[in-house]
Amino acid sequence: MNQILKTTISAFVGGVIGALLIVHVTDLNQKLNIGEAAFQTPVSNVNNQNFEEDHSNPVASIPDIDFVEASKNSRESVVYIKTVSESYGRSSWLDLWLGGSGSMQQVGSGSGVIFKSDGYIITNNHVIEGADEIEVVRKKKTYKASLVGRDPSTDLAVLKINETDLPAISIGSSKDLKVGSWVLAVGNPFNLTSTVTAGIVSAKGRELNILKSNFPIESFIQTDAAINPGNSGGALVNPRGELVGINTAILSRTGSYAGYGFAVPIDIAKKIATDIIEYGMVQKAFLGAEVASLSTEIADKLNTEDLDGVVVSYIQEKGAANKVNLQKGDIIREFNGEDISTHSEFEEKLSMLSPGDKLYLTIDRNGKRIQKELILTNSENTTELLKRDVYFSKSLGVEFESVPMVERNLLDINNGVRVVDVKNGFFKRLNIDEGFIITAINGNEVDNPKELSDTLESIKGKVVVQGVNKKGVKGYYSFYF
Repeated sequence: MNQILKTTISAFVGGVIGALLIVHVTDLNQKLNIGEAAFQTPVSNVNNQNFEEDHSNPVASIPDIDFVEASKNSRESVVYIKTVSESYGRSSWLDLWLGGSGSMQQVGSGSGVIFKSDGYIITNNHVIEGADEIEVVRKKKTYKASLVGRDPSTDLAVLKINETDLPAISIGSSKDLKVGSWVLAVGNPFNLTSTVTAGIVSAKGRELNILKSNFPIESFIQTDAAINPGNSGGALVNPRGELVGINTAILSRTGSYAGYGFAVPIDIAKKIATDIIEYGMVQKAFLGAEVASLSTEIADKLNTEDLDGVVVSYIQEKGAANKVNLQKGDIIREFNGEDISTHSEFEEKLSMLSPGDKLYLTIDRNGKRIQKELILTNSENTTELLKRDVYFSKSLGVEFESVPMVERNLLDINNGVRVVDVKNGFFKRLNIDEGFIITAINGNEVDNPKELSDTLESIKGKVVVQGVNKKGVKGYYSFYF
């Protein structure tokens, strides 16, 4: 009985004390104005409180960042892109001539950024790849777009619409962008036009090995600003509304945003787009060598403890590096006077140079520092600016281009013509993928786009098309014409 009485009294006293504490804390919160609503106040309103800077108060020390103007300015320069393409299943030779059956229309979408006021737009190559029709939508107005050029090595493409006085976006600098900086992602995720999300730069110089090109350039800006399907080709901007990157990829197992978004730095994209507009192709600079990041294992073999830099892993015969006696195993520490840390950093710097530019390297060789000066070349191992050698066959509905020497050396082929752009038509029904390099027709070598087109247009009977696919695998297609 005494035990029950003690328990009852203890419970009663505890309840009274708890109630008094709740009343006290509630009253204290009201006096200090630290309720739930206080933390929901926009950061931009902090300075309106006339607070003195007080680092002991985390709310008072948050910087005044207003994304409204940045959002307004950048949204005006981001467009919606729609694509339509036709795909075909395997058909008999009779189906091919009669138009076939079982064609399927595919519709895609993405984003683009107005690069120049006279109608030039930057987007991702994968947004428009394989498209038979491209449309650009801005402020509910739809434009037919033409493809000016593309660069699979950076997953970028340039479109053109017939319009003037467009609001070209302000260009910033990805070089000046810092890890931890605020950024906005602007695009059209899930077909929701003009969507803006905010985040920070999580990392720079990311290599993901997602670009299926012979000479990929991957030095992505990583951000936690939400990027979803449809954002591809959209803008990554700083708080001033300046373009610092082109949103390109997400890292996700579901296909939707999972905390990791990636953008091509604007310093790379600007050079790529300018080259395409001026020359119809990228004036890519080649070192005449391949480099790799320094791993602990490689560093041990080279007797160095410094893991900053890149190591030369291959020297092209008669290339720029070979001419100045750069050697396999040399460690490149500096690039035009700037320290080099990783492979992606090296490739990013190289991508902003052109054939004919001088390059100054500082290398370590057997523990000694050596200076090297070389002149970068183009894909044909000269210093001249190149023009695309292309030919479009209206009857076949396909565009062919010549394959540069540096790529032929890489693929170990002597000649070839690449399938570049396949439109809706006869050739598309053959199911030869874009990017396939045709090396021979019925055993006869080909190396000229127009001659290849003339051969295919005039040939009759069985045709064997030999070549190399985008993965470097050699094979053939067999048809009846």
